[in-house]
Amino acid sequence: MAVRLDDMDRKILSQLQEDASQSLDDIARKVGSSKTPVWNRIRKMKDLGVIGRQTVLLDAEALGLEACFFVLIRTSEHEADWQRRFLTTLRARPEVLEAHRLAGDIDYILKVRVKNARAYDQFYQALIGEVKIHNVTALLSMEEIKSTTLLPL
Repeated sequence: MAVRLDDMDRKILSQLQEDASQSLDDIARKVGSSKTPVWNRIRKMKDLGVIGRQTVLLDAEALGLEACFFVLIRTSEHEADWQRRFLTTLRARPEVLEAHRLAGDIDYILKVRVKNARAYDQFYQALIGEVKIHNVTALLSMEEIKSTTLLPL
């Protein structure tokens, strides 16, 4: 269920999405308010679950993780036990940045970040060693055109 936000909340969220390390004073100045009301709104949005955990965005390539693969998975297994094992395996793999269950011909899509093709193959071998998968297609991203964590407000 969507939470009702006013224009001030959206301005605050935009500032936090852009740079969550900003001081309350800076955010308040940019949104045209004062520190205490901004803090109260942030606290309320945290309590409502609008604002989740705060983190730092790292540059994958600067850290040597130059290969990004999108992995398409088809499975013939749909039992609860298989799904539990599969999800547990995905959550335990730090290479998996995103995992989505899909409607249509493909059951799951994963975004996997690794050093190179050899590292992807090690990931792949470990994955199929943990759970039975009918078909896996790996697509190497040649160029990242757009990547953002900013939600449209």
